[in-house]
Amino acid sequence: MTKTQQFEQQTKALIDNIKKVCANFGLGNDGNEFKVITQVFLYKFLNDKYVFELKKLDKRLSDVENWEDVFATFSEKEVAKLNMRLKPSVAKIRPDHFISSLFNSQEKPNFAEIFDTTLTDIAKDNSDIFSVLTEGGEKIVLFENLSKYVTDNRDQFCKAIVNKLVDFSFENIFDEKFDFYATIFEYLIKDYNTNSGGKYAEYFTPHAVSKIMARCLVDGEVNNATCYDPSAGSGTLLMNLAHQIGEDKCTIYSQDISQKSSSLLRLNLVLNDLVHSTHIISKQMVS
Repeated sequence: MTKTQQFEQQTKALIDNIKKVCANFGLGNDGNEFKVITQVFLYKFLNDKYVFELKKLDKRLSDVENWEDVFATFSEKEVAKLNMRLKPSVAKIRPDHFISSLFNSQEKPNFAEIFDTTLTDIAKDNSDIFSVLTEGGEKIVLFENLSKYVTDNRDQFCKAIVNKLVDFSFENIFDEKFDFYATIFEYLIKDYNTNSGGKYAEYFTPHAVSKIMARCLVDGEVNNATCYDPSAGSGTLLMNLAHQIGEDKCTIYSQDISQKSSSLLRLNLVLNDLVHSTHIISKQMVS
C-alpha cells in the first residue's frame, strides 16, 4: 500500500468515526448531520494546517517532539510575527482553540459551550477570509454552534467528537495533490448523495465526469482566467477547471440558491488550495 493510500484510508476512517458519533447521539440520517460532519472535518483541517505552516516558519517547533510546550513559551509578539508571515489563505488559530486545548478541557463544566465558542471564535477571527456573502450582503460565517443539534448529553457529544480528532493529523497529507482531496471530498459527502435515492444529488457532479469536462474546456496554457458557475452546487466542476488551469492562475466565481451547497463548496475550495475564492461565493437569492 502506498503512502497516499494509507493517508486516504486514515482520513476516511476519521470521517466514519465522526459519523458514528453523530449516529450514537441521534443525528444519524438527520438533516443536520452533514453540518456537524463537514464543519468538524474543516475545523480539524484548518487546525492542522495552521500548525503545519508554523512548523515550516520556525525550526524550534519542527525539531522537537512536543512542539506545543515550545510554542507555549513564545511571547504574544513572537506569535504575532509568525502569524504575519503566514500565507493569507491560512486560518489563524489561537492556542486556546487548538484541538489539544479542547481535549485538555474536557473535565471543565459546560464543555459543549467551550467547544461551540471555539468554533465560532475561529469563524470571527477569520471572517475576512472565509465568509460567504449572500446576494443581499449577509455574511455566512465559517462555523456555527454545533451542539445545538443534539437534544441531550451535549457535553458528552462534544467530548466524543474531540476524542476522535485528537489522535489524527493531516500534517502528512498537506503536500498531496488535487486528486487526493477530490477523492476525500467525494467520500465526505457520499451519504448525502445516496440516501433516499440521492436526495442531495444536486450538490455533486462525480469527480471523474468533471475531470473529463474540464479537460475538454481547457485547451492549452491559460493565465489569469475567470471561472463562473451560476449553479455551482458543491463546486466539483469548478475545482476540476481550476486544477486544469492551475489554482494560482484563476479566480473562481460561484453562485447557488442552496446554502447547503455553498457550505460544501466552501469546504471544497479550502481543501483544494482555492481559499482566495471563498469570499466570492454568492448565495443566490430567489427573486
